[in-house]
Amino acid sequence: MLAGTLALAAVAGADDTGPTAVVNRLNAALLEAMKQGDTAGYQGRFDRLAPVMRQAFDFDYMAEKSLGNEWKSLSAADQAKWRDLFSEFTIANYAANFDRFTGQRFDVLGEDPSVNDSKLVKTKVISPGTNDVELNYRLQKTGGAWRIIDVYLNGTVSELALRRSDYSSVLQRDGFDALATVVRGKIADLAAGRGKREHP
Repeated sequence: MLAGTLALAAVAGADDTGPTAVVNRLNAALLEAMKQGDTAGYQGRFDRLAPVMRQAFDFDYMAEKSLGNEWKSLSAADQAKWRDLFSEFTIANYAANFDRFTGQRFDVLGEDPSVNDSKLVKTKVISPGTNDVELNYRLQKTGGAWRIIDVYLNGTVSELALRRSDYSSVLQRDGFDALATVVRGKIADLAAGRGKREHP
């Protein structure tokens, strides 16, 4: 029995940096944040999730892609501001939406090859009494580590594509300062318990 347990531990340890392991660590952090719920409050959940998510997600890549071709029009200072805002908003979404535990669990359904040497990790949030939610994560290797670069809600809807559609139109029409103001407002709403389901 002990030998079998050690063998399983060795197998798990051998792939603790792979795409599925990255998603598993994120799911574990989300579950812990949900169990803390109102006790921790929004800020407590944000603070707990932030380091895990900054390690799991390639926020720099996602921030750039979220603006499409408009990214090149920004100054270096505004690009840096946008990276910070984008990552804060993404973490805020998770902290606001994964806010209470009612028996949920996260099931990893598999890992498949995807475009440009990326990997797709398929997951499902099982929520007793409500509809299950498919959350699929696309990861690519950055600096030798697998990082999440997109999230597909209900299995097919690209979060990055939705953001790009929203953000690039505001940026084109009103400029960067206006876009930053809009996103800061969304973060404030999420922190106050408003504007939930900007999911994820």
